[in-house]
Amino acid sequence: RKRTDMAGSIQVAGASLQPRQRNGIWKHAAIMCFAGACALIAVGAFQSFSSIEERPFISLLEKKAAATAAIKKAHVTSSASVKREEAEKAYKEHLVAKKQPAAAHKAAKPATLDEVKKTSAAATQMKKVDMVKMLHGAAHPAINHPAHTLKLAGNETGNSTAGNETAATAEEEEEDSVLTEEEEEEVKEGNYVKDAGGNGVWTADLFIFICGAIGLLFAAFLFWQVAAISLDTEGVEGKALTAEEKASDEELKTIYTTIQGGAQSFLWAEYQICFIFITVFGLLVFVLVSHTVEGGKAVWKWDVGGLTALSFVVGGLTSILSGFIGMMVAVYSNARTTVMAKGEGEKGWTNSFNTAFRAGGVMGYSLCALSLMILYLLCLAYRGIFTEAGKTDYTMLFECIAGYGLGGSAIAMFGRVGGGIFTKAADVGADLSGKVIGVGDGKKLDEDSPYNPACIADNVGDNVGDVAGMGSDLFGSFGEASCAAMLIGSASLSIQEAGWSALVFPLFISATGIVVCMLASFVATDLQPVRKEEDIEKALKIQLGLTSVLMTIALYPLCLWALPEKMMMNIDGAEADVSQMVCYFCIIAGLWGGCLIGFITEYFTSHSYTPVRDVARSTETGAATNIIYGLALGYQSAILPVVILSCIIFLALNTAGMYGVALSALGMLSTLATCLTIDVYGPISDNAGGIAEMVEMPSSVRDKTDALDAAGNTTAAIGKGFAIGSAALVSLALFGAFVTRVSNDQPGPSTLATDGVNLLSPVVFAFVVFGAMVPYWFSALTMRSVGEAANAMVREVARQWSEIPGLSQSAGLDFHQRQEWRQAGRELTKPDYQACISIATNASLREMIAPGLLVILTPILVGTFCGVQAVCGLLTGAIASSVQMAISMSNTGGAWDNAKKYTEKGELNGFFPYRDGSKLPDNWYQQAEREGGHGEDAVQQKVTLGSQDKTVKIKAWLADVEKTEPARYNKIMAGEEPIMTVDGRKVIYAGKKSQAHAAAVVGDTVGDPLKDTSGPALNIVMKLMAIISVVFADFFMSINSGNGIFNTGGLHA
Repeated sequence: RKRTDMAGSIQVAGASLQPRQRNGIWKHAAIMCFAGACALIAVGAFQSFSSIEERPFISLLEKKAAATAAIKKAHVTSSASVKREEAEKAYKEHLVAKKQPAAAHKAAKPATLDEVKKTSAAATQMKKVDMVKMLHGAAHPAINHPAHTLKLAGNETGNSTAGNETAATAEEEEEDSVLTEEEEEEVKEGNYVKDAGGNGVWTADLFIFICGAIGLLFAAFLFWQVAAISLDTEGVEGKALTAEEKASDEELKTIYTTIQGGAQSFLWAEYQICFIFITVFGLLVFVLVSHTVEGGKAVWKWDVGGLTALSFVVGGLTSILSGFIGMMVAVYSNARTTVMAKGEGEKGWTNSFNTAFRAGGVMGYSLCALSLMILYLLCLAYRGIFTEAGKTDYTMLFECIAGYGLGGSAIAMFGRVGGGIFTKAADVGADLSGKVIGVGDGKKLDEDSPYNPACIADNVGDNVGDVAGMGSDLFGSFGEASCAAMLIGSASLSIQEAGWSALVFPLFISATGIVVCMLASFVATDLQPVRKEEDIEKALKIQLGLTSVLMTIALYPLCLWALPEKMMMNIDGAEADVSQMVCYFCIIAGLWGGCLIGFITEYFTSHSYTPVRDVARSTETGAATNIIYGLALGYQSAILPVVILSCIIFLALNTAGMYGVALSALGMLSTLATCLTIDVYGPISDNAGGIAEMVEMPSSVRDKTDALDAAGNTTAAIGKGFAIGSAALVSLALFGAFVTRVSNDQPGPSTLATDGVNLLSPVVFAFVVFGAMVPYWFSALTMRSVGEAANAMVREVARQWSEIPGLSQSAGLDFHQRQEWRQAGRELTKPDYQACISIATNASLREMIAPGLLVILTPILVGTFCGVQAVCGLLTGAIASSVQMAISMSNTGGAWDNAKKYTEKGELNGFFPYRDGSKLPDNWYQQAEREGGHGEDAVQQKVTLGSQDKTVKIKAWLADVEKTEPARYNKIMAGEEPIMTVDGRKVIYAGKKSQAHAAAVVGDTVGDPLKDTSGPALNIVMKLMAIISVVFADFFMSINSGNGIFNTGGLHA
């Protein structure tokens, strides 16, 4: 049995030793273990992780002989299966027999399971310690039993049975306490295990670098195709341009340059702050992470802190690079998409779609390839540092690598929050200024009107938030998921023994995804190109489905090749075998679960389906009912995605533990290149439409860009579903990595991994509630920031319309009137775009600091003052709350946005009856619902031209009424005068610039910060809090043994 004194020394067969000291990257660990402990360490290494079964009684000498033979065989054999199965079985039998009285052996009675449990309490405790230490980073089982925890003598104090044992038994015990030179060398190696590199390392190098190179070359090829498009539209259709068209081209170049300059100036201002943050917070990481725990005592390990800080810096700079590449590609391609949309017929549809899609691919493939190769290069560099004499400390290696995910996520926080505030301040300001406030006399402006001062800021914001911020966000997801999976995987001895390829298997998933997504992309651009409007959404959805199918096929042989046949994982506090197929199905569950979440999100946010149409129809009674319907839709839309996530989490945890959860997250992110391509495609198309509107191109061009943008909005909703689902799984995997690091430092057999976290513990429950509040606090800060910046924007627009001579008059003209002015040589006044860009930039940079600090400092302060159990409660509450809020916010905002688009398409015309006091027919709404009963065609107007009656489109008729009868036009827009439907019903006009449209715009402006600022940023809230906890876990454990300064944690010292 075992005896442990307060100093933590261990007694084995009369010899005393100190706990193993784990010094990280240098070979100092070797001199911290004493040779006198070799017997305990060698014997304890092979304790079984399965429960002790009843076996027929054999003599004590036979058991000890078998144990000694199996232990020696386990040390010299290279077979992991032989080492585990034989050595663990033999040691278990030896330990049980050793603890039983000699009289029981002489009686030759079989030992039952109950008897074994009663007479071998020390063996049971040793089993728990073994299980935890192997799971949480122990380098070799022969070292792990005594590490940080037990001191073992033959019996508990006061209960010695030595006098009852025979002399032969005593001699054998003394013999058994002596290790061979080979075993002593293994003890000296501490946390280091034999590096099974060789071909495995070369194979991993080739696989990852070849896939990464393919991704970079393909991104360069796509950029070359986009760059070949000239902004001079002469020759697009093979015809010479008129002077008017040439002037339009010059205006296009001017606007293109202005958008590009605004985007660059914002990025530079934001990244200056990010560079300062990386420097300051990097120093904080260096100092605090260096203060760690070893052998139950707080120590300073500057090498570990320095390497973690270096990983943080590399991750942060890579995140900045990702956002910069995306931004530059987007602003480079938007005008080229507009130019391609000028083409007529099928050619115009194909070329405009391919331009936007390929431009999105430049970011998608370059970001995935760069982030993959940079992370792998960092792993290779640290592998060299952590390898000594052919042995590698994989646990400490991947603990230091976790800083890479922290750097990416921290910069993503500023990119998402700052970019979100910028884009939504500009968007809301432009919407309210033009569509609600107007320029006087009831005249309203589109947000993309060139005479709306906020229009350029709005287009810049599309790139800042939806491209640069989103790129950094998804890079952070990739980095965190990969770091979490490798950190948890490195805690499994089976994966360590399988070699380098098994350890970096999470990177293989992402590498395979690059090649698969590249192959699938040719379907959209070459094999089945877009030829008409209906093809756009179908092509994008085929991309998502096809890449998922191909990944399902490709991942099967990858799992069989890279992973060992059996892996020992901690599942619900006990060790269990996990097979390659279990890992495969965890990945596939994440992959297809993400698809389901994405398409459910589309159902609730696309105006092709009933939920959004119901929201749009609610505008009949004003903005209030529109808000109510939208909120209800958002809450309802969270049900199925959360159920799916819950099922994935349960299955992954139940079959492969936290490693399975991390693999599920990587499964969702395995098609990241395609998701990024489609996500960037949307803002490019939106910008292209805005540019077409600002240079007043023909309606046929705007029709194409609007169709491209509408399809992008639909698929962007699917992408948001992927992002939210993967963020939830990544956060949970990081939570598991946090528990892993904490348990690895706990100086006792009872750890977080074996005992779990008691939800009813006062400190845990209190911080569950507190953690659930943090996302609301964060959302309040970000939404208020958008509101304040939008207010400033609206005031600036109103100032310009009132103070800049001629601007209000120029803005009040329609397209044809402006053409007449130009022909007459009259000059049109343009607004001061730069003033609005400056307002959005300054507001976003100022307002992003408080939310960012809230998320970054909360886990650090909680862990420092209240301990790791409080952090567990904090993360639990934050993750559960953030998932629900992110889904609800994103879908509510998306529904309001598409309800507005549904209204602007004129689809509500024919639905709203004009109430003049007469009773409506019982079948009135059934008539409106039927095909042809609503929409633009349902309200075509009959006019008399000479002696002929003619039917004209409602927009053309209204434009004529506005010129000839402005008072009547205003009444129609206000709903005070009816229009007639084709089937003879009196209805209220419900298209663009109507009262219903104004209500839809209110809903859209309320939803803008929900879907593009607070909602997406909540993904980063849960991930960033979790990765900070992982990186600072050792620092938390160094304060009162993990109980914090206030000593409230309740952990065993």
